[in-house]
Amino acid sequence: MSTPRTATKERSTKETQISITIDLDGTGKTDCTTGLPFFDHMLDQLGRHGGFDLTVHAKGDLEIDSHHTVEDTGILLGEVFREALGDKIGVRRFASVSIPLDEALVDVALDLSARPYMHYDIVFPGEKILGDPPFDPQLTEEFWRAFVTSAGITLHLVSVRGKNTHHLVEAGFKGVARALRDAVRVEGSGLPSTKGML
Repeated sequence: MSTPRTATKERSTKETQISITIDLDGTGKTDCTTGLPFFDHMLDQLGRHGGFDLTVHAKGDLEIDSHHTVEDTGILLGEVFREALGDKIGVRRFASVSIPLDEALVDVALDLSARPYMHYDIVFPGEKILGDPPFDPQLTEEFWRAFVTSAGITLHLVSVRGKNTHHLVEAGFKGVARALRDAVRVEGSGLPSTKGML
């Protein structure tokens, strides 16, 4: 790549303070600390399986709820992803993958479309994932919606089957990671759009 596909941004509100750096052409090196151990683990999966170097440092009002931290991280991650992606010249643009994790199977399809849209069809058994503090799996949808909106991509996440909440969430993160890895790959010199813009 002649131009590094990297970006760094910070976001500070009364509820959260977040800093994120991404390198789309990295080696999968991650450093993610949000105060939510399971969420850190999922962000780690996103970087490692996406082949991105990803640093996420977040501090939020976890004494109130995890929602602000998770959603705001999604917002900022989408912003740095979009900035790092740049003009999208030569990228593959579309990608899809099915990811199994034991009994769970999740389908992911995405388009670097510049048109934010998400279809999310993953139903969890309902229990929180243990940790200190525990992670509410419903926040996964909020994270992806925030990411998609800020990044300007179309994302479909669908559970084919699964009974274990941890497995379903993790299969989704790994699936999006692998699909993003494929979609951002540069394989040409033109813009993959008949409109002439993305």
